[in-house]
Amino acid sequence: MYFSLIDKIESLEPGKSIVATKSLSMAEEYLRDHFPNFPVMPGVLMLEAMTQSAAWLIRISEDFAHSIVVLQETQNMRFGRFVQPGQTLTLSLQQIRQDERTTTFQAKGMVEDQTSLRAQLTLARYNLKDRDPGMARTDEDVIKVLRQQLRLLWKPSTV
Repeated sequence: MYFSLIDKIESLEPGKSIVATKSLSMAEEYLRDHFPNFPVMPGVLMLEAMTQSAAWLIRISEDFAHSIVVLQETQNMRFGRFVQPGQTLTLSLQQIRQDERTTTFQAKGMVEDQTSLRAQLTLARYNLKDRDPGMARTDEDVIKVLRQQLRLLWKPSTV
């Protein structure tokens, strides 16, 4: 199952940085259980939002060269302030390293002016056809859907 935890890409500099936001609504299904009397965004979903932000930066920077971009490693993960309904988590990521199959970021999430989480993330990228040539069409279909999603998330400035 895939679900987007990014509402909007606020700014993006290909190959360098991205700022994305997630506005938490009481309508989020998981808040019913996490926690009934103190609803907060689970830490694993904050990490997923951070990972999705990094993946968008990779895709845009490489003009969607890879259909699959996944979290490979997290280092120095720290949590701070909770994210509660009505608040917006702002995710800022800086690309610090890239090789032929991985990209590493320094990342932080803020709620208002307080740190909610920070980490170093390494994401791996590849195409399904690299493992099974018969999957080339699937790569194309995935990339087509991702390009459509991007049009909803990011409106690049024309300045």
